Amino acid sequence: MKILLNGATGKVGRLIEALAETDAALELVGRGSRDHPLAEPAGADVLIDFSRPAALVDALALACRHRIPVVTGTTGLDDAASAALGRAAETVPVCRAANFAIGVHLLRQLVRDAAHRLGPAFDIELVETHHREKIDAPSGTALSLARAAAEGRGLDPAHALHSDGHAGGARDRDRIGVQSLRGGDVVGEHEVHFLGDGERLVLVHRATDRSLFARGALRAAAWLVGRPAGLYGLDDVLADR
Repeated sequence: MKILLNGATGKVGRLIEALAETDAALELVGRGSRDHPLAEPAGADVLIDFSRPAALVDALALACRHRIPVVTGTTGLDDAASAALGRAAETVPVCRAANFAIGVHLLRQLVRDAAHRLGPAFDIELVETHHREKIDAPSGTALSLARAAAEGRGLDPAHALHSDGHAGGARDRDRIGVQSLRGGDVVGEHEVHFLGDGERLVLVHRATDRSLFARGALRAAAWLVGRPAGLYGLDDVLADR
């Protein structure tokens, strides 16, 4: 599989390159970074992107010009990047995930199910922790978990999610709080708290090795090649086993 890698000098990008160097089935045919944008591809089978929203927009345009599938784990997308992602999926297959860890995929399912089964008697709060260099907050994974909780509870995520702390007064039962911690070299931790009267359920995922994100992205890339245009997620990749 010939890979065009955007965000090659980032944490996950460097791991993807390292994995490609040890796997004869993988070949990097182009690299892009903050200082060196992607060049026109040389026969790439897939574009893997772990960059920044603005760089993703440029990479999507390139992928559409050359009809190259796209796997992206870039988070913190603004309206322009989100719109570009949607337009690209009309031309090429795009797999987007805020987190390519298999355990997080399962956690989203558990959170949705727990929110549905526990109902409004349990308040929901999320706490996510990442290394000091992470730019976006809350993390894309935390937001996806909060959306899963809202879906399970039957709430509109646009109105249920709050990431600015408590404003005082009694807690709104339909509120899902998201708190962000930044520091050290933490790869990624996500805790979903279901707080009831007299009991509390906590679902936790801790990533201790960043290479799991690279392996998940490569798995998604292999699955995506040859798919029809459309927007896919890690759920689609893992469902086809």
